[in-house]
Amino acid sequence: MFTLGSQRLNQQNIKSIVYNDELVTIDSENHRRLAALYEKVKTAAISEKAYYGINTGFGALAEQKISQEDQNLLQKNIILSHAVGVGEALDFATAKAMTLLRLNTLIQGFSGASPQLIHNLMTLINANIAPLVPHKGSVGASGDLAPLAHLGLLLLGLGNCYDRRIMSKSESALKRCGLNPLELGIRDGLALINGTQAMAASAIISLIECDKLALLSDITGACTLEALSGHKTPFDKRIHELKPHYGQQITASNMRTALEGSFVQKHIKNPLTQDPYSLRCIPQVHGASKDVIRHVQEIVERELNAVTDNPLIFHDETKDELSILSGGNFHGQSLALALDYLALAMAELANISERRIELLLNDKHSNGLPAFLTPKSGLNSGYMMLHVTATSLVNENKILCHPASVDSIPTSANREDHVSMGMTSANKLRKVIKNTLTVLAIELTASHQALGLRPPCTFGQGVQRLHDELSKIVPLRTCDTLYIDDLSIILEFTQSSQFSILINYIFNKK
Repeated sequence: MFTLGSQRLNQQNIKSIVYNDELVTIDSENHRRLAALYEKVKTAAISEKAYYGINTGFGALAEQKISQEDQNLLQKNIILSHAVGVGEALDFATAKAMTLLRLNTLIQGFSGASPQLIHNLMTLINANIAPLVPHKGSVGASGDLAPLAHLGLLLLGLGNCYDRRIMSKSESALKRCGLNPLELGIRDGLALINGTQAMAASAIISLIECDKLALLSDITGACTLEALSGHKTPFDKRIHELKPHYGQQITASNMRTALEGSFVQKHIKNPLTQDPYSLRCIPQVHGASKDVIRHVQEIVERELNAVTDNPLIFHDETKDELSILSGGNFHGQSLALALDYLALAMAELANISERRIELLLNDKHSNGLPAFLTPKSGLNSGYMMLHVTATSLVNENKILCHPASVDSIPTSANREDHVSMGMTSANKLRKVIKNTLTVLAIELTASHQALGLRPPCTFGQGVQRLHDELSKIVPLRTCDTLYIDDLSIILEFTQSSQFSILINYIFNKK
C-alpha cells in the first residue's frame, strides 16, 4: 500500500503502482485538510469577488462572471467542451499513471477539489480502471487540457475506458468498482484538467523504457564486439577514470562485465590496431545517453510531485485566511525541453547500433564473417534487408528529433500566447523509443547469427549466456528464411521479464 501525501512519487514506486497493481491510499490528515479547504472554496464561490475558474469562465472568457446556480454546470461544461483529443489512445500504463499523477496533485491541498472527486480517482486507480485518452490535442499549456478532460469523461461515466487493461464502457467500469457517475463539485472540472499530468505520465513511462534500452544497447554492443573479435582495451577502467562522466563509467563497467573471460582474439585475429568508433567509443556514446536519462529523470520526478494547478488556493488555518492566486505552474516547458533532449539521446543509441550492424554484414570489415551473415551469399541475401529496415528507422528518428519545444502557437484568443508543445515532445519520444528498440533488436539478431557462425570460441561470460538463451528460440540460419519472424521473436524476448532478469544477472544488478 502506497500512501499519497506522506511519500513522494518516483520512477520505482510508479512502476509498482502501474505495472504491479500496488494499491494507493491517502493519509487521514490530508483527508481532513482537503475537506476543510473545499468548504472554504464553496464559500468563496458565492462571494462578489471574481475567482478564476470558480465563479468565472475560462481562458479568454475569464472576465465573465458565472451565477451561483450555474457554477456546477460550469465545471461539467469544461469537461465536455475540452475532451476533444484525437488520434490513437495512450496505452493503459500511461493512462493509469496520468490518473495517479493528477490525484497526487489534488491531494496536496492547493486545488480545492471536492472530497468525492479525490475518493473516486483513488477508487479508479485501485480498481485498475484508466481513461481512454487520445494522444493528440494538447499544446502543453494551460496544462494538458484535452487529455485530462478525457479522464473527466470517465468520471462522468461517458465514453470508453480501460477496465483491467481491457476496453470497456465507462459506465460499466464505474459500476464494477461501486461508483456512480460523478456530480462535479464547485471547482472539480478545472481542478481535473489544469496540469501537466499527461506529458508527465508519458515521460515517466518513457523513462522506464529508456532504462531498459540503455542496458539492451550495452549487451547488444558487447555481442557485436565479440562477433567481430573487437579489442577489449577501450573498456579499461583506467581510461574512463580520466574522463569520469557517470554514464561513461557505468557503460565501460557493463562492457567489462559482459566480456569477462573472453579469449576470442586467441581464435580470431583482429588485424586492426584500433577498432571503428562504433565499437571503440561505446562507453562514450552509450554513456552520454545514460547521463541524459539521469538528468531527465531528475526533472520528471520533480514534476511528478509538483502542484501544477491554476489558480492555486492557499489556506492559512491558523488565521483562517484564504488566498486564491493565479499563476502558470501548468506550463510544461521544463518537460518539453527535457523530452526533446531525451529523444536525441535515444536516437543516438539507434545511430551507433546501425553502424555496428553494417560492420557485421560487410565482409570487408567483419574479420572473416560471410557477406550479410549467410554462408552462401548470392543465392541467399541473408540479413541485407534487416539492415535496410534499421536505416529507415534511424532516418525517421532524425526527423522525429526536431524539437517540438521551440514552437509555440497562441491559443484562446491570444490569452494563452506562449505554449510548450510538451505533449508533442512526449509523443515523438515514444516513437523514437520504439524505433530504437527495433534497431537494437536487429543488431542483436545479426550479432546472434554472427556468433553462431564463428568456430568454437571462448566468448565473454555475459555474451555467451545471452547467446545460449537466444539459441533456444532462434537457430543458426544457413539459408534464407522469414527473417522477420526471427526479429519478432527476439524483439518480444527483449521485452520479457525473463530478459530483464537475465540482463540484471549479467550486469550484476541482482
